[in-house]
Amino acid sequence: MTSAPALNIVLLGPPAAGKGTQARRLVEDWGMVQLSTGDMLRAARSSGTEVGRRVAEVMDRGHLVTDGIVIDLIRERLGQGGARGGFIFDGFPRTLAQADALEEALREMGMRLDAAVEFRVDDEALVERISGRVTCAACGEVYHDRTRPIPADGRCVRCGGTEFTRRADDNAESLRTRLFAYYKQTAPLIGYYHCKGILRPVDGMGGVEDVARAVAATLRLPAAAGA
Repeated sequence: MTSAPALNIVLLGPPAAGKGTQARRLVEDWGMVQLSTGDMLRAARSSGTEVGRRVAEVMDRGHLVTDGIVIDLIRERLGQGGARGGFIFDGFPRTLAQADALEEALREMGMRLDAAVEFRVDDEALVERISGRVTCAACGEVYHDRTRPIPADGRCVRCGGTEFTRRADDNAESLRTRLFAYYKQTAPLIGYYHCKGILRPVDGMGGVEDVARAVAATLRLPAAAGA
């Protein structure tokens, strides 16, 4: 694994823009830690900590976990350290209020957000991507019926798993609904981080390797990234 400066980043972009794939590359190539809101909530529910008990109580009632609880989870995880390459915030923030809350939490911990990487992909390309998307049930590696089929032996190239899933909402109609929510709630973060001087746009229309190189370049990571 190549050595690189520790960076705390947010990945921005519409559904199917490639954020998850590139987050895994950053984790594998640079030792970053991906803070997935969903993963943290599931782990907290069974952790037995004070925050975990609050999460379990809210989820057991069928309610949505508040932004305040998510911020507390992030604080708890950041306090554990262990991220040699920095942190990737995945699925949070999604709104301007969440962005302000995250910034305040980082400041109180003597940390900061170094970059917000925005993946730019045409809407029609997103429809094509998502309509054929298949995911390894074990590790989350993404395949596509046309551009990256599941290997002939039926095994994931990353973990060897043999079970693959399709999201029920991976279709054109559902995607357009999700895009509407993205442009309404999350896209304003692009202007927010631009004003803070940390927005890093990346052309997300290329292949996985091309996009990975673009991400490494915009973050000023060593040239050996992904090599």
